[in-house]
Amino acid sequence: MNERPFRIEQVDVDDPRAATLRGILDADLDERYRDADADDTPEFAAKRETALAVHAEQVVATFVALDADGTPLGHVMLRRLGHEWELKRLVVVAAARRRGVGRALTSAVVDLARRGGAQRVILQSGRMQPESLRLYAAAGFTPIDVYEPYIETMPRSLCFEYVL
Repeated sequence: MNERPFRIEQVDVDDPRAATLRGILDADLDERYRDADADDTPEFAAKRETALAVHAEQVVATFVALDADGTPLGHVMLRRLGHEWELKRLVVVAAARRRGVGRALTSAVVDLARRGGAQRVILQSGRMQPESLRLYAAAGFTPIDVYEPYIETMPRSLCFEYVL
């Protein structure tokens, strides 16, 4: 397999490359969960959107993976959710999958949380993201109960922790 090197950079949450990658993730998730969310009322959909929102003041760090030529390959954020540290918005563009980008981004979040004194890193995902679920398991995340703010609007979420 021809694998080109890539690097992980910490960037501002509003970095245009990070924003573009989050847009790619949003489009992908909209497609994957379209049928599952089809019967939602507008009010319920708004509640779910609120639960999923990440506010800049919560973000501890935003990382992007960049190819040798500077092409954005992936993105992840670490946020403070109350007293917890949460991995959010992990995405790897289709052309960069199976190159270790997702593992490297996940590792960057875990390492920063560890240095910040976290006891664990948590995350929320879903059954329509099997490649993400495989990555989290391979990285050492283990299942936990659904946690706030996802309990009401996404009770069938698949949530995980990585104990530091």
